[in-house]
Amino acid sequence: MSAKVQPGWRWQLASFLAAACCLPGVVGAFDAVVIHDAPFQDPLQAVPEVIRRGSILPGDGSPLVCSEYKDFTIPLDLAEAVDLALCNNAQLKASWAAIKIQAAALGEARAAYLPTLSGTASRLNDQTRYPGSDMEANSANSHSLYGSLSWRLLDFGGRGANHEAATRGLDAALASHDANLQKTLAGVIQAYFDAQSTRAAWQAKLENEDIARHTLETAKRREAGGAGARSDSLQSATALARAGLDKQRAHGAYQKALSVLVYVVGVPAETRVMLAADREEHPDQSIMALSAWLEATRKQHPAIQAVQAQLQAARQRLLSSRSDGLPSMDFTANYFENGRPGQGLTANRTQERTVGVTLNIPLFDGFSRSYKIRGAEAQVEQKGAELQDTERQILMEVVKAHADASAALGNLQASEDLLNAARASLAVSLRKFERGAADILEILSTQAARADAAQERIRSQAEWRSARLRLLAAAGRMGRGHSVFPVFRFAPTNAGCDAQESSGLFRQAWAVHPDSGPAQASQPRW
Repeated sequence: MSAKVQPGWRWQLASFLAAACCLPGVVGAFDAVVIHDAPFQDPLQAVPEVIRRGSILPGDGSPLVCSEYKDFTIPLDLAEAVDLALCNNAQLKASWAAIKIQAAALGEARAAYLPTLSGTASRLNDQTRYPGSDMEANSANSHSLYGSLSWRLLDFGGRGANHEAATRGLDAALASHDANLQKTLAGVIQAYFDAQSTRAAWQAKLENEDIARHTLETAKRREAGGAGARSDSLQSATALARAGLDKQRAHGAYQKALSVLVYVVGVPAETRVMLAADREEHPDQSIMALSAWLEATRKQHPAIQAVQAQLQAARQRLLSSRSDGLPSMDFTANYFENGRPGQGLTANRTQERTVGVTLNIPLFDGFSRSYKIRGAEAQVEQKGAELQDTERQILMEVVKAHADASAALGNLQASEDLLNAARASLAVSLRKFERGAADILEILSTQAARADAAQERIRSQAEWRSARLRLLAAAGRMGRGHSVFPVFRFAPTNAGCDAQESSGLFRQAWAVHPDSGPAQASQPRW
């Protein structure tokens, strides 16, 4: 079909397309309108809600807001350390970008269900000259338009499998990000615990040095008064020097732990950090049964969920590979004005329209499809083995962490009793020594016993903190809201935190439920 072209909207459309293709400014403006305008950002609704609303941690009601400035002259508490780590961690940023990549892949899979439309516009000028001849030069101007519509009608499940694979890939990216979040939380909280423990050890060494200094002063007074021997003063001086050496070593360990904490939270290495006040651990707590922890871990651990989603995606890619060998049907429509693409300028003005349905039947492709299917089957087998191995490793970590937490919880009361007894014994010995009723050997023995008891108390608290942290991290239940932070809060109980409420939340998180599994806390996406 052909007809004489009338100038009008077609020519205006061609002029606009030509200008858009030739002028970068026009292209940039058009791109800004299409990409940044809200209706065109995600027309196929492929971006998950977590990307739109921002990062929301378990127990929080609003997204995490990263502050540009932190005043380190104020002591750093655990919540601030976690916020800094989450805002500065590069692995979390990378996994967050991976979610966007998988969301884009899901959008591509959904776009396969829609038709594709393309158009081409060109303006042609043909000039002909005859050098050395009396013939006059002539010129001809023309334009051409080309439009194409293609729509796949039937493909025997290929698009559906690709869409499902992209969906499972997005689920895997979300779960992987949650797993990285658990790892980051565990790392920063463990680093904070280590810094708190080394500071407590340093403070204990300071106290030991003060006691040794007091003993030396007492020994010198007794020696000056003729009630004590020179050897008592020398032994007391030796004990004081030993206490000073232990203090210096403890202070070095504390500075090292602070350096590790600075690195983990992602602030500059030269930053000087002060820790918030520590508080005592009280062994009035309990732990859920191991079976409950294992059941909860199988259901909600993000690393297991990530591998499960990857396995489902591999199975869908296998279906997609098999569907490539099946027939497909496409609907096509084309419009040509003044010739087809690639043709030269003609004097005739034409219009051509084509409409058709195309059936594609794959017959032979050199066996490439067979090998592609075999590769997809191997990927399914590989992901299945990875799921089995991941689940086995995580459950084993839960079993070990549960055993360590149970033992550490039992050691808390014993270490507290030991420290109280050592303190009382030292106080009695000091009073006896000042009155001349005890010798230096008894004083040094009780001092050593008191120092050992203090070290055991610090170690028991550190073991308990580390064990319960590893248990929560191994089970994939780490968070910064009501599910975890009341457990790990170090602020004094009278400073912005009600002691009774905190203890109640702790028992709720760790109570044994004989007739039911662990309480399922809300775990919104990070």
